[in-house]
Amino acid sequence: MDLSNAITFFVGENGSGKSTLLEGIADKCEFNTAGGGRNNTYEVHAAESVLGDYIRLSWMPKVTSGFCMRAESFYHFASHLEEVDGDGFQSYGRCSLHEQSHEESFLSLFLNCFNDRALYLLDESEAALSPQRQLTFLRILKDLTEQESGQFIIATHSPILLGFPEAPILSFDGDSIEEIDYEMTDHYRITKYFLNHREKFLKEILED
Repeated sequence: MDLSNAITFFVGENGSGKSTLLEGIADKCEFNTAGGGRNNTYEVHAAESVLGDYIRLSWMPKVTSGFCMRAESFYHFASHLEEVDGDGFQSYGRCSLHEQSHEESFLSLFLNCFNDRALYLLDESEAALSPQRQLTFLRILKDLTEQESGQFIIATHSPILLGFPEAPILSFDGDSIEEIDYEMTDHYRITKYFLNHREKFLKEILED
């Protein structure tokens, strides 16, 4: 599997394996798979990768820094920072992530931490973001890729994020992982159909 682009998206239904692969990559990079980088050590169930021992990565150059962000365990990561941060949360907008709204804390992470030439693995990063904030995040991604500030692999359900120009989309819904056009994703097709035929769509699914 070629993951050489600045941004690559993983898509698929829950349970299709996209998060498992992302977690396996994080494990091979020695990131905390529950959230964080190499220096973030704390124990939660999500930190165990079932795939890490069965994959091999080829990289050029070898990844030495980066970050794994999982929406489902972000609270644990924020709690970990409360215990170990000694610089006044300098790296997170100088404010505890727990003292910010869920949306603000996600954006603080994106704005203040994603600034090195590193690998960033994001699992459902849109979970706390409104549609408007997802557009803000797209702009952050554009600025970072133009600065060559790292590589992003993003597992998402968001048709907004998937619209990022020229970013390959890998679908996990078939028998094998295959690249798919944006307009062929269920995320795009179902959202478009709903917006264009809302009354018909709701009638079909709500009426017996």
